[in-house]
Amino acid sequence: MNHEAPAWRLPRSRAPGGRHQPAAPPSPDLFRQPAMEYLGTVIRPPSEADSILVQAVYGCPHNACSFCGAYRDKPFGMKSEAALLADLDEIAAGDRHRRRIFLCDGDALALPFDRLLRLLAAIREKLPWITRVGSYASGASLGRRSDAALAELRRAGLAKVYLGLESGDDATLAAMGKATDVAGIVAGGRRARQAGMTVSVSVLLGLAGIDRSAVHARLTGEAITAMAPDQAAALSLMLIPGTPLDVLAGQGRFVLPDAAGLLRELHTLLTHTDFRGLFFANHASNYLPLRLRLPRDKAAGLARIEAALAGDIPLRPEAARRL
Repeated sequence: MNHEAPAWRLPRSRAPGGRHQPAAPPSPDLFRQPAMEYLGTVIRPPSEADSILVQAVYGCPHNACSFCGAYRDKPFGMKSEAALLADLDEIAAGDRHRRRIFLCDGDALALPFDRLLRLLAAIREKLPWITRVGSYASGASLGRRSDAALAELRRAGLAKVYLGLESGDDATLAAMGKATDVAGIVAGGRRARQAGMTVSVSVLLGLAGIDRSAVHARLTGEAITAMAPDQAAALSLMLIPGTPLDVLAGQGRFVLPDAAGLLRELHTLLTHTDFRGLFFANHASNYLPLRLRLPRDKAAGLARIEAALAGDIPLRPEAARRL
C-alpha cells in the first residue's frame, strides 16, 4: 500500500446507461480514450484532496501485497504520452483554480525516467500555475534512481512523494509480500528527501497480527526515526474481502489485534518514533485520532493514548471506521 491512505476513490468506469462495472483490462483501445477518463479504481492521499488527479500509470507494478486490494481490478500499465498530453490540454481548458497535481496510480515513478521528465516538463509548459506535483513511490522505484536522477526529477517539478513503509519489521514485510525490505524503503525515503522532495511515509497498525504486534510497533517506530521523513501517518489495518490476508484471517491463520491492541501498538510505535515533522494517526481507520508535531507534541500524544486505553477518551465507533 504505497500511500498515505486510500481515503477517496473515483467511480469505476461506467457502462452505457450509467451502471457501474469493473473496468476491463488495458487494451490498445484504452490508450485512445477521451482525455481525463480513468481506468478502474483511483485513490489518492488525504492531503491531495484538492489536487487534480492525472492517471499516469494504471495499477501498481508490484500489486502482490497480501493486505492490499487497491489495484486488483486492473493489471499494471502505462498511459500513452499522447493520452497524457490530451489530459493536460483538458485541464488547461477548464481547471485553472487548482494548484496541485497528483500522479496516479500506485507508483508513477515506475515510468521510464525520460517519460516522467517529459510529463513533468509538459505540466510546466501547459499548466504554469501548478505549484506542486506529487506521486506515490516505492522503495523499489526510488532505489532504481540515482541521486542525480532524483535531484533532476525534483528540479523538473516532482515535489512530494508518498511512501508505504507499512512495517519496520522485515519478517512482517516478507509475510505480507512487500517487494522491498525495510532498509531499502528507508534508504529510498532518505534519498528522496536529500534530493529536496517532501516525503510522507505511511505505516499500518495491526499488520503483524497479534503474534508480532509489539515487535512490529517498536521496529516501525525505529524505521520512521531512521528515515526522518517530513511526515508520517499511522493507519489501522482493515481486512479487505478477497485479499490473501482476508483469506488467512478467515482460516484463523491471521488474527488482527482488537481496538486495545491497536492502541497499544500506536503507543509503542510513537514511543520509538523520533523525528522533526508531522505525525498523523487521524485516518478514518483509526480508533483514536491524533495529529502531532514532533517532538513538541510527543508526550501529549502518548498521554492521550494512555487515557483512551484507560477508558477516559471515547474511541471512534466501529461503524464509523473505514478505509
